[in-house]
Parts: sequence; structure tokens; C-alpha cells
Amino acid sequence: MSIITLTTDYGLKDHFVGALKGKILSEFSDAKIVDISHHIDAFNISEAAYIINAAYSSFPKGTVHLIGVDIERNNENQHIAMQWNDHYFVCADNGILSILIQKIVPQKLVAINIHDRLPSDATDLDVFVKVACHLAKGGLPNVIGKEIQNIREVTELQPVLQENQIKGYVIYSDHLGNAVTNISKKMFLETGKGRPYSIQFKNQTIKNILSKYSDIAVSDKYPLKYYEGEKLAIFNEAGFLEIALFRSNPETVGSAMSLLGLNYRDFVTIEFKNQ
Repeated sequence: MSIITLTTDYGLKDHFVGALKGKILSEFSDAKIVDISHHIDAFNISEAAYIINAAYSSFPKGTVHLIGVDIERNNENQHIAMQWNDHYFVCADNGILSILIQKIVPQKLVAINIHDRLPSDATDLDVFVKVACHLAKGGLPNVIGKEIQNIREVTELQPVLQENQIKGYVIYSDHLGNAVTNISKKMFLETGKGRPYSIQFKNQTIKNILSKYSDIAVSDKYPLKYYEGEKLAIFNEAGFLEIALFRSNPETVGSAMSLLGLNYRDFVTIEFKNQ
């Protein structure tokens, strides 16, 4: 199965996504193309890494993930391809992959070097298409790149783990206006070790992380509708801490981002107490 997924900041108004798919099919007509998202905020590598991390493992092993965010090749931004967890990722070396893999050593990592084999008017996207199709056909990474050992690391907006605290950041707002942080459930369990905790943000506190949204109802005396609009914390399906308002609607009554005053890059801290 030759699957190529697409994650870009191109949006859907312009021709770019359609042209990208046309280029892939012209190169590899049997490719199965799946859109993950084309609404990444422009050049937002943290958001791109979160979306890819949340989605890639749902696909079969061997899937090729083309990431079209901040792809212009320059002195600071080479093109790379990575095999990791039996998936392939094609993108620019702009920090996206360092956020994704979190220091886990990839199976294979190459700096793409086929640029001089393509027509002189080939774009950065043409390079990505050529590489993605090569990998989707079963080609080896070494054919399209030179093996390297390191990728560009991004330290900005990375969670800070201490003995009694995890300090993370809001990195994404979903379509319901929920504030997604980069604090993972794994971090929470390994740092907390079952200790009592509280979540702090914007001079507000949440003292409990729910297993599911409807657990906000703490009494059988009231219907769920009674709890609409109350703030809560939950680990979402991707395994990251999310601050939400129960059954919020950003188009009518507002959301966690708007009503709790949360914004991209805001701090969210989990404080643990020694027992």
C-alpha cells in the first residue's frame, strides 16, 4: 500500500493543494493521497509537529508523510527525509522533526541531495514530491540523500520538567477552541508518580484531570447541560493535556481560548505536591 499523507500551511482557497496532488499523481499514479491538514498556521512548526504526531501512527507502517511547512531551501534550512517508527517523513530541517521525535534516534536520516538531478526550474515542492514518491514506491532513502546524524533542534516552547513541576505551553487551538498544550500524559505520569497536583494558568487553577469530558458532572442531581461552560482538563486522544470548556461552541458562546484568555505560547504549569 503506497500512502502519501499531506500536511501543509497552504489552506484550501488557492490552487496549491490541488497542484501538489497533481504532481504526486503525475509522478506516481498508484499513490493513495490522504490529507491530514492544510490549515496549519503559516510557518508554525510547533503546530505542524503536533498535528503530525497526533495522526501519523493511525496509518500503516511504510506510509510517507510529506510536510509542506516552511520548506524553502536555504543556508539554514536543508531538505531531509527520515525513517522513524517504520514511517517516512519528508520536510525541511526547520525543527519540526526534533519536536516530533523528542530525542529518539531515527532508523534512517538523510539530507536530500537530488536537487541538481531535477530541471533547473524545479521548486522545493517538486523535490519533496520526487522524494515522497520514491519512498512510497519502496525506494531506499540513501538513493535520494546522504546519511546524516543530526537534525536541527528547537528548544523554544519545549516543556520543562522538574521534580515538582511541569511547565508547558499552549501550542494549538482545535476547531472547538480547546487549548492543547505540549504536556504529554507520559510526562505527567513519569514526573507526578501518583502525587497530588494542580494545573495553573492565567491565574486560574484546575485540580483534576478528567478521563472523559462528561466526568465534569460530579452529581447525579443535575443533567449534563447544567455543567456546560465549566472549565476542565483532559488528556486528548493524541495524549496531550488539553484545557477545555465543557460543550463549548466558539461560534456562539465562546471557548477555552477566548473565555479563559488563553493564547498560543501561554504557560500552563502542573504543580505536584510531596506526600
